[in-house]
Amino acid sequence: MIASIFRACAARCFVVFVAMFAIVTQADAARVGVLSNRYSFETAADFTSRIPAHSFTAVDVSNATPSLKSLTDRFDVVLLFEDQTFANAPSIGNIVAAFANNGHPVVIGAFYDQDRSDAAALNSPHGWGALESIDPNTTDGTGTPNAVRTLNVATMQAHQLTRGLSSLVSTRFAGGNQAKIGTTVLANWTQPNARGQSDPAIAYRMTGPACVIHLAIAPNYPSIGTSGTDFTGDFHRAWKNAFDFASGGCIGASIDAVGPEAAAIPTLSSWGLLLTILLVGALSALTSRRRIRQR
Repeated sequence: MIASIFRACAARCFVVFVAMFAIVTQADAARVGVLSNRYSFETAADFTSRIPAHSFTAVDVSNATPSLKSLTDRFDVVLLFEDQTFANAPSIGNIVAAFANNGHPVVIGAFYDQDRSDAAALNSPHGWGALESIDPNTTDGTGTPNAVRTLNVATMQAHQLTRGLSSLVSTRFAGGNQAKIGTTVLANWTQPNARGQSDPAIAYRMTGPACVIHLAIAPNYPSIGTSGTDFTGDFHRAWKNAFDFASGGCIGASIDAVGPEAAAIPTLSSWGLLLTILLVGALSALTSRRRIRQR
């Protein structure tokens, strides 16, 4: 019976399978808006070159605030970071929070913490407005230190955000945070934060429809440092993981193994939809075959 069904629908199901595979692949590719007051164009160009699975568009927010509509129309995910504090940060935080609360994932990188309202006074922080109510971490009172940070791989949890990571080292542009209650921390830096507590390296927080991911290292590192000297390890893989997780809506991310061999696996919902379509196609083909025989 089953063999007969699949023989009957071979051609039809193949066409459906190809179409569905294309849909799944497209769903995994995110349009990422790279928002920053500095190095947004350099970061977008670097990620375009090194992370081709997603597309990246720079948005300079140093003096202008994009509308919510422009963000939701153009992007599936927003990456937000800064390089030096800037007065427009509260306005940008408010619009990015609205983007997140409309169900669009947000990824945060250093030096976001320096402009947070609880950052050190010497940074002259402006705050990030409503975004501070849904972001994963507070600062440790100091923020990104001018000190080495190494990823504590031994305590890393198996997750899409940590997939394939074996090392990550920063000489000075990472860390300086403390997780909030309700935040899922998947990996810490080996070095403690300024309060002597765990310093989250990779974390995310779900607040209603909002998903905010924090990778506590500067995304513009290739522009302000030297690979292999100032930063080493799986830098671009870590960022790719963040955009992969975000492109899936921050859903179905737990995995049984961490490593390159686990990469690029569609979510259960995608495969479930594909199986449903294939079965419908098979039954349709079998019904058509029976009608022909009856004639």
